[in-house]
Amino acid sequence: MLSLSGASAAEQQQISSRIARQPVHSHALAAVGYSKRLHALEVEFISGAVYRYSNVPPQIYRDLLSAASKAQFYDTNVRGHFPSVHVKPRRS
Repeated sequence: MLSLSGASAAEQQQISSRIARQPVHSHALAAVGYSKRLHALEVEFISGAVYRYSNVPPQIYRDLLSAASKAQFYDTNVRGHFPSVHVKPRRS
């Protein structure tokens, strides 16, 4: 499905989410969030998996939110275009 790049297994275990995500209407994506400071996009999938993409321009996030098909936009413009790591979910 998604390949992880740019982080070892130990580094992936240390990453936890602090980026607020907002729900989106999509058959594959549950919520997305963006950190202007980190230039990081977080995508939560319907499955519950959360991935953080690095070096993402703010326009990509804005375009994702406004896309008619968020899953198609993600597949075309995000997946495979930016380094990604699996993120531990937020602790309640």
